[in-house]
Amino acid sequence: MNEVKKTGRARAEEWWQTSIIEMMPGVIRLRGYEIQDLIGRISFPAMIWLMLRGELPRDEQAELLGIALGAAVDHGPQAPSIAIARMAATCGVGINGAMASAINVLGDVHGGAGEQALAFFGDIAVAMDGGTAIEDAVSAQLDRFFAETKGYVPGFGHRFHPVDPRAPRLLEVTRDFAARGVVAGRFADIAEAVESGIARRKGKHIPLNIDGATAVIYGELGFPPPLTRGLFVLSRSVGILAHAWEQTEQGGRNKGPLPREWLWAYTGTPARPLTDLPD
Repeated sequence: MNEVKKTGRARAEEWWQTSIIEMMPGVIRLRGYEIQDLIGRISFPAMIWLMLRGELPRDEQAELLGIALGAAVDHGPQAPSIAIARMAATCGVGINGAMASAINVLGDVHGGAGEQALAFFGDIAVAMDGGTAIEDAVSAQLDRFFAETKGYVPGFGHRFHPVDPRAPRLLEVTRDFAARGVVAGRFADIAEAVESGIARRKGKHIPLNIDGATAVIYGELGFPPPLTRGLFVLSRSVGILAHAWEQTEQGGRNKGPLPREWLWAYTGTPARPLTDLPD
């Protein structure tokens, strides 16, 4: 039986389908809840959870999500996204342009390690679901990783901090929430086992970093890896906004990455006269 193609208003309504929001004059419902019932009754992390997951979280779940989001808001102007936000602000593009410029560089290299870490941890969790002991699952995952790449295990090590000061605290908080039954603590176990496995292979301690620690929390809360990157963008947007606004208030025009008295290293052809033009 041939499907009847919708026309007119029915076709227009079919064009964009969403289970997120229902809106008409005088009515806004998010995931079925009246917006006026949500306002003042749920937190911003709870709203994020509702929008992404479709249901309201328990208070403790929203609290833990907020803790993870708050931990990664900023890492200073040496971070490319923050530097770009400040440089863009000096170009007169406005807050939205500065923020968009910064957010657009949060990709695989800068901003994507949390997603990669959670995917890495998730593969270990799948092996454990199949009956493999955590030590064996971690060992097999690290064997595969080091056989296929010479890079760093995502979520471990930091180019500035011998120990990322955010990571131990986030792991401590996760353990506390696990003790209260809010989360299982499984991803915290996996992260610590990976850290130990890396140390055995490398002969030195390469500790968990902010990306790995937030990946632990997002994994404990049941978020899939791709959303981890989006959550990092939400988190870092706070720092991006703060720096863009501060730079706007400080003023300055067309500020580049270095003071004008410090120039780049030129590696091209030495200065030469324009004598022989091609025919």
